[in-house]
Amino acid sequence: MRGIDHQQSQMFSYLSPETRVRKDHPLRAIRVMVDEILAQLSRRFDSMYASAGRPSIPPEKLLRAQLLQMLYSIRSERLLMEEIDYSVLFRWFVGLNLDEEVWDATTFTKNRDRLLEAEVAEEFLAQVVERARSQGLTSDEHFTVDGTLLEAWAGAKSFQRKNRKTPPPDDPGNPTVNFHGESRSNETHASKTDPDAQLARKGPGKEAKLSYSGNLLVENRNGLIVDAEVFQANGTAERHAALVMLEQIPGTKAVTVGGDKGYDTADFVAECRHLGVTPHVAQNDGRRGGSAIDARTTRHAGYGISQRKRKRIEECFGWLKTIALLRKVRHRGIFKVDWVFTFACAAYNLVRMRNLSRAAVQPG
Repeated sequence: MRGIDHQQSQMFSYLSPETRVRKDHPLRAIRVMVDEILAQLSRRFDSMYASAGRPSIPPEKLLRAQLLQMLYSIRSERLLMEEIDYSVLFRWFVGLNLDEEVWDATTFTKNRDRLLEAEVAEEFLAQVVERARSQGLTSDEHFTVDGTLLEAWAGAKSFQRKNRKTPPPDDPGNPTVNFHGESRSNETHASKTDPDAQLARKGPGKEAKLSYSGNLLVENRNGLIVDAEVFQANGTAERHAALVMLEQIPGTKAVTVGGDKGYDTADFVAECRHLGVTPHVAQNDGRRGGSAIDARTTRHAGYGISQRKRKRIEECFGWLKTIALLRKVRHRGIFKVDWVFTFACAAYNLVRMRNLSRAAVQPG
């Protein structure tokens, strides 16, 4: 017998979102870790807000919502709020009851500067890494560095000559710009949409796009992200970012760092050794003067291990670009891009840690 398609206009429920989410849902383990980390950040949140006035949306809810956006590849904050509104799972993760109203999407914009100034993303990632370290999931001796281009939220038409007045566009929404045959470089041109973005290409023969340089420091035991930096996409950004991250490795132990051929330069190798870091970078015999790495390094078994392990950093970049939707960033300015990139790295670590803990408890 065919059922009747009843149209129900109202619903009364005595079940809370907590009871509607199954016990083995992947978000449950992540929610536990997130709540513990947010509790550690409570004092930092207190310093961000005035002691009197109208209560704001709690920063804990904003950060949980941003995590959902990255974990579920939601392309915009407006769409995120729409999905939180009708999803019991999302309401439970954020901390909203079924009858609570969701906030406006512009709340993220108003609070982003506050979260940026308090360096919340950096501290959140640091707390995630510290939690992984306390569980024995990270190595404190062997690391890998690499960088990738993050396409900026700015088009080629916005890349115009500096200090030159341009006539009013024929179409403000999509002006006609003819730059064919014009020699353009970062020294003479800048984007009117995002001045921090730089024209860069992935390699010879590739299309040049306005981009940022996203850089990671990953430990070699389980491939967890230890540190992240966003630099302007110039020719030396990856090596400079790597040195900045290597300087911040805690402890006094001698460590190793793997990398591709782009890091095989005399300056980078010398600076690594000055920091007490053994550079296990791939040899670039084709460079002028030959490789800066010789048999004193390559003859050790650890060098081969680092070369095999360093490829795992590509898994991090793949997740950040496809799942967290950072192939083309949706924010302008290097500080906002750095904030989102760092927070997405924390989200990746949470997923990875949940999977590692689940694999550890499974039999056989």
